[in-house]
Amino acid sequence: MRTGARRRMGVEERRQQLIGVALELFSRRSPDEVSIDEIASAAGISRPLVYHYFPGKLSLYEAALTRASDDLASRFVEPREGPLGARLLRVTHRFFDFVDAHGPGFSALMRGGPAVGSSRTNALIDGVRQAAYVQILSHLDVDAAPARLELVIRSWISLAESTALLWLDGRRIPRKELEIQLVHDFAALAAVSAAQDEEMATLLSRVLAEEPTDGPFSDLTGLLVTLGRG
Repeated sequence: MRTGARRRMGVEERRQQLIGVALELFSRRSPDEVSIDEIASAAGISRPLVYHYFPGKLSLYEAALTRASDDLASRFVEPREGPLGARLLRVTHRFFDFVDAHGPGFSALMRGGPAVGSSRTNALIDGVRQAAYVQILSHLDVDAAPARLELVIRSWISLAESTALLWLDGRRIPRKELEIQLVHDFAALAAVSAAQDEEMATLLSRVLAEEPTDGPFSDLTGLLVTLGRG
């Protein structure tokens, strides 16, 4: 038996290997800075062989983005058990786990990477946002969101993205504090909407009735009361 012989990969296995290698490199540096030569070298194959499986870096980037977007969308999946504040905190923690592990790639994606203008790329990003939106609706036990609730949820998703990008730029605020702040942000957005809309007020009252005194939503109430007294 020969030792050290390289095992020949099948077509799909090789494609998945290249996607994994590209995703790892894109996680450490902006995709614009990663060359096909680097991807080939990291995969242990020649540059022409990369092009055999992918027409160019854009198609490989989109394939890596597909895998990453599936991973990111899964971070919003959470059992509907326990108070909403605790569930959102766990979701936010997993979201930041992803951002932490894929910082440069996440930043390039949201600010514009090599796939800018690609309808496929835009569809993947929108798919993640929609997955997050559907999951949060599920947590609220709402099938069809009224306009104000949709505005609250989609605004919060955009805020989570912006917060993550700002955090990546120097990480000047402790991550744990930002995770809690985002949960507070959701409650604050909902409260402002509830002040304008009876349907939202009913929904928020139901949510708050299920919150424990030591939960993140209750923490926010306590902070606001303290500020008011101050």
